Amino acid sequence: MSLQILKRRFIKYNDKREDWVLIRRVYQFALKAHAGQKRVSGDSFITHPLGVAYILADLELDLVTVMSGLLHDVLEDTPVTYEEIEKEFGDEVAYLVDGVTKLSKMEFRSKEEHQAETWRKMFVAMAKDIRVILIKLADRTHNMRTLRFLDSAKQKEIARETLEIYAPLAHRLGIYKIKWELEDLAFRYLNQEGYYDLVDKLSKKRKEREDFINKMIGILSEKIKESGIIADISGRPKHIYGIYNKMKNQGKDFNEIYDLIAVRVIVENIRECYGALGIVHTLWRPIPGHFNDYIAMPKPNMYQSLHTTVVCAENELLEVQIRTKEMHRTSEHGIAAHWKYKENVKNDREFEEKLSWLRQLMDWQQDLKDAHEFMEHLKIDLFADEVFVFTPRGDAIDLPAGSVPLDFAYKIHTDIGNHCIGAKINGRIVPLEYKLKTGDIVEILTSKQGNPSRDWLKIVVSSQAKSKIRAWFKKERREDNIVKGKESLEKEIRKLRLEPRLLLKDQLVDDVGSKFNLLSAEDVYAAVGYGGVSAQQIITKLRDEYNKKFGEDTILPPVEIKPWKGAAKAAKGVKIQGIDNLLVRFSKCCNPLPGDEIVGFITRGRGISVHRKDCPNMKRVDGDEGRYLTVFWEVDSNISYPVEIEVTAMDRHNLLTEVMYAVSESKVNITAVNARTTKEKIMIVYLTFVVRDLEHLEHIMNRVKRVKDVFSVRRHAESSSPQENNLRKIKK
Repeated sequence: MSLQILKRRFIKYNDKREDWVLIRRVYQFALKAHAGQKRVSGDSFITHPLGVAYILADLELDLVTVMSGLLHDVLEDTPVTYEEIEKEFGDEVAYLVDGVTKLSKMEFRSKEEHQAETWRKMFVAMAKDIRVILIKLADRTHNMRTLRFLDSAKQKEIARETLEIYAPLAHRLGIYKIKWELEDLAFRYLNQEGYYDLVDKLSKKRKEREDFINKMIGILSEKIKESGIIADISGRPKHIYGIYNKMKNQGKDFNEIYDLIAVRVIVENIRECYGALGIVHTLWRPIPGHFNDYIAMPKPNMYQSLHTTVVCAENELLEVQIRTKEMHRTSEHGIAAHWKYKENVKNDREFEEKLSWLRQLMDWQQDLKDAHEFMEHLKIDLFADEVFVFTPRGDAIDLPAGSVPLDFAYKIHTDIGNHCIGAKINGRIVPLEYKLKTGDIVEILTSKQGNPSRDWLKIVVSSQAKSKIRAWFKKERREDNIVKGKESLEKEIRKLRLEPRLLLKDQLVDDVGSKFNLLSAEDVYAAVGYGGVSAQQIITKLRDEYNKKFGEDTILPPVEIKPWKGAAKAAKGVKIQGIDNLLVRFSKCCNPLPGDEIVGFITRGRGISVHRKDCPNMKRVDGDEGRYLTVFWEVDSNISYPVEIEVTAMDRHNLLTEVMYAVSESKVNITAVNARTTKEKIMIVYLTFVVRDLEHLEHIMNRVKRVKDVFSVRRHAESSSPQENNLRKIKK
């Protein structure tokens, strides 16, 4: 790579002499900054910035981007400062270079955290100027081209990151030219045997495939010419990693993959695209389900084309892609195409809409403190396969593959997600766990009384939905989250046979919190409570901090389990610490079950009332703390307990019978039934029956969820009026 080679490519699309003079000045600046530096290959370091600038010029990007490509490593690898670049070449160039620069001068606890924070910074920069990631993609592409000079372990590490993040990101931006090259290069280093085996097989069949494709192009060209359409028709071999993926996903051998080459038809306008499609389908039989109209419904990365697969002579499969010249330019260069062909691209509203996924990323990434979680969500949310579904008004919505109606609801609006009580797919009620399929028409059912459930975090796929659900719990229930989080930590610490009071010292918890960007012990407990960070992560850090303060060899004393003196063995299956011979009863407002976390409350004249810790009535009691007692479930109790569930479903004939049958089939005794139907034809059923424990209840609830047209099953929480009545009873 030399400056002259870069010049020849640059002036092909930008012949302004003053622009090239400026690039030459930037080159001299970079050459001086990197003087004496060598690459692992032994080449002068300047060959790398030149290679990056060439890739950017090959994408026909603007002057500022090419300049920034030449300078992209000076902040990281030389003494040059941001201020110097800004002074010499302007704030726009300085901003882009800084956005690409890794956070190499900051201290991180792990390599994964370093990677996560680097991506965070780049995405912040991307949100302001997408060219940051275009430079980064060019940087990675050139590094992959020269990866052979590194050791095997480093090759695999870089190739894996390329395949997991950079190639999918190029796909998101529609830059297929770079995506395919990155995938093939990464595949070569991650699976050399598989790569070269495919290369060998393709080489052996090349002449045969070329003869076939040339024959098909000849037939198609003649028919299209007869129709008066001017078209450029060519064959494009499928890239190696794409073929490998198809073999793996479909469980096929190489000899069973027929569409190794796609025919590309490029015409003048959209009308001719559909005209050419008609000719293709007249010539050869189309395969049902293998036609995609990305012109009428473009992909989020702006890709537009008609795709069809047909059966040709000798039952060979042939994929045909039909598009206009402008569509073809966008398919090769994606987002990058906008800088050459659009003026004032930064103020282009359509362009901004195409990058809406990036704005959404900025929303949810703020709440992800853990590096591992951030990287996992990044891979899932941005780079997983997609499904395309529709609102009832016909608007197309793209979501990660595996998404459920809740993901759709939160994509539309936070309030719709928070108040969701069910969903209709293509006019039919479905459970909230339903996996959306491309083409589904999704309608969300909402209620003002609806609120998120912690179970939703287990079924939603998109990070956007997870982030908004956590945000609701974080904002609405901070006090509850603090209590829940502390109890969760204590419980997990006891499971390790350790003493909670030693690990949960405020100073220790504060120190650990700072590692997760949490300002206080209360913030730590709240984060655990709403699921922002796991109890296991906090406990691991707590033990590390404890050992640092008190010595690596310090053994934390196990929890001392003493026999209870005079512990009451209540007839109802609970034990009350330190108290004997008291009347014990279960509260009807929350119907606690073995497996629930419980608390005892001393009532006046009616003994001990046992409640779930999350019982709304207990939260509203402003009584003396001395009236609370520690209560434990009795081990191996065979007692049955009453519980009430609330079932919400679309009303229809025999629905109530089927719900009751699903419950009674589990061989439990139903003691009460109450049902009503709303104006919206939604049936709400309250069922009371007896179960052994929480696990038994969950088994029955899962059976009910499988009943057709049921979309919500949960333990019933009483209305405010009965709660007030119960509250008055408790205070007595």
